[in-house]
Amino acid sequence: MSRERLMKVLLAPHISEKSTRVADGHNQVVFRVLPDATKAEVKKAVESLFDVKVVSVQVTNMKGKIKRFGQTPGRRSDWKKAYVTLAEGNDIDFLGGQTA
Repeated sequence: MSRERLMKVLLAPHISEKSTRVADGHNQVVFRVLPDATKAEVKKAVESLFDVKVVSVQVTNMKGKIKRFGQTPGRRSDWKKAYVTLAEGNDIDFLGGQTA
């Protein structure tokens, strides 16, 4: 796997109520990833970008929702998310240490 490919695998962190719950309870972080990304690519990308130790990766293909755009029906695109389990003592802070 090339360094360029690893930099493109992770698209964004996925922040939701469920991802916050798994982050607190199971030391996991959820990312949006490329639709053709593999578990090994996600693991190497997270380890190299955030300097953490990854224990396991689970990926899920998410179907796009059917929505209406005005009068015309449409469909959002499908996407993939990855649940990354971090080793004990490792953490990724997306808020930069700021507390509200």
